[in-house]
Amino acid sequence: METSLDFPARKVKALWNAWGMDRAAIIRAESQRLAEVLAATAPEATCPTCPDWNALDLLWHLTEVHWFWAQVLARGARTDGDIGAVEAAKPPRPTDVGELLALREDSTEALLAELGRLDDAEPRWSWCKPDQTVGFTRRMQTYEATMHRVDAELTAGVPVGPIAADVAAGALDHAVDVMWGWLPDGVHYEPSAVAEFVASDADARWLVEVGRWSAPSGRGAPRAVRASGGRPAVTVTAPVLDLALWAWTRGGSVAVTGEPSAEAALRDVVAAGMP
Repeated sequence: METSLDFPARKVKALWNAWGMDRAAIIRAESQRLAEVLAATAPEATCPTCPDWNALDLLWHLTEVHWFWAQVLARGARTDGDIGAVEAAKPPRPTDVGELLALREDSTEALLAELGRLDDAEPRWSWCKPDQTVGFTRRMQTYEATMHRVDAELTAGVPVGPIAADVAAGALDHAVDVMWGWLPDGVHYEPSAVAEFVASDADARWLVEVGRWSAPSGRGAPRAVRASGGRPAVTVTAPVLDLALWAWTRGGSVAVTGEPSAEAALRDVVAAGMP
């Protein structure tokens, strides 16, 4: 769920919102770029940001993601039972590259068709319990397509293309407000520090509380959530594009300064990656 940035970034975000973000165009363009890059890449090339995947695994991943969410929207899925039916209907992974590319295109267009006919407020299942809406899917797929396009370029060894400032800022919002904040039931959460992300090219800042949750079983993981205040113990400064890439573990050149323990806690959050 997107929220406004901390002041003075609200002014910047207001301008970005006034310009508007054509999420459908972003999803289509980023997905097409991913497909074009991977079609020209050795199938066995390893994806450096997802080392368990090769180029074709990455292509299949975006294909099945788009197919899945198109079905969630089209079927009006609201419950875990509905999702079971969606999963049961998933097509097999094509073994032919041409067929996989065609299925990717069809799946992306099916997703965009559903997003085009539905309003953000309409209820639909998502893995994010606080946001069971079409809007969650629209936002999530904007950033997922963008970051996987970056994955494709890194896999191919070609220069990473630009990301618009509003998309980069939204991706960092999404990391802070959705991706890093997951907390299982019945666990204990202990905050450890406040971190600050500063966009050197946009006069925008994000305050983030970092910590760790633990379960009675001994299981635990780093966690971060939006902070409402507090003195930052560690600061990450970079252009907004680099902040987004760094937060999503896709590179990015950033300057990190502050208390060593707070820096370590923040790096633990980032290194844990996205669920």
